[in-house]
Amino acid sequence: MRADSSVGAAGPSAGATPQVSFRALGTTASLLVDCPAALERGRALLEEELAAIDLACSRFRPDSELTRVNHAPGRPVRISALLTQALAVALEAAAATDGDVDPTCGGALIDLGYDRDFAAVASGDARGGKHGVVTARAIPGWRKVELDRRENLVRVPSGVVLDLGATAKALAADRAAARIHAAVGCGVLVNLGGDIAVAGQAPDGGWRVRVIDDEDAAGRVPQQAVAVTVGGLATSSTGVRVWRRGPENVHHIVSPATGRSAEPYWQTVTVAGDTCVAANIASTAAIVRGPGAVAWLEALGMPARLVRPDGATTYTGPWPRPDAATGNGS
Repeated sequence: MRADSSVGAAGPSAGATPQVSFRALGTTASLLVDCPAALERGRALLEEELAAIDLACSRFRPDSELTRVNHAPGRPVRISALLTQALAVALEAAAATDGDVDPTCGGALIDLGYDRDFAAVASGDARGGKHGVVTARAIPGWRKVELDRRENLVRVPSGVVLDLGATAKALAADRAAARIHAAVGCGVLVNLGGDIAVAGQAPDGGWRVRVIDDEDAAGRVPQQAVAVTVGGLATSSTGVRVWRRGPENVHHIVSPATGRSAEPYWQTVTVAGDTCVAANIASTAAIVRGPGAVAWLEALGMPARLVRPDGATTYTGPWPRPDAATGNGS
């Protein structure tokens, strides 16, 4: 990755590259390909991959595998290879972040009012949004989840509600990009609401991706265009998926230490990684870790851009720093 010019949710820059966008997984899914003839086939594969991940991992669909697991407390449940992979990724994320990214936070999210598709939560209907007060709930902890990867079996104890929102979308981006590239043979970029994965040979100069701190202010604030050639890029934010719960504004990134929305020390954290999953795990954990995120990301050597609510910006690893005179990346 390298940067071309200067600021938080991420999306491909507009241009002549063949691309298509549509709604999926509660966000906008975009596909860019390096050869026009591959776009139609690529979109079909992307839609198929996203439909599969939604059926496996959605906390809101009554017919999803994850709902079946959450409704079988204490009992082993046989699951698909896809949900096994998604659960394994979520548990590996928890282990890698010392529990800062924990899939057993579903109960806490429900207490915060995030108990159905976000569009309904944000509307403040009778069950959530504007009603109730925020209560803290202890996070059961990822070590309580028993996953047999060989037999595709999972058991969660009573009181544990799994939520894979922190990792499943990034996994879908990685899977889809790899699958589409294998099928069409050209360079591919998949963007799922700021979770970006690339596969195959990138265009000359790389895939140019805009990084925006405040989507509402796009065009009025500096933006950074980064060139992505391999791996993935992910942005986590305390300024999106925000809703009212009683007198408080809350958001979807839960601190397992408190069972409440993480303190908004950072407005956005954007991280580049070997995969979209790796980038997403790091960006989410950085939000939870607050001021401790900088040293942690530096120790990992991960390129990141961390932006405070007042716009103060910190960079880690080889993330390109903007030129002080021009505001452009180098």
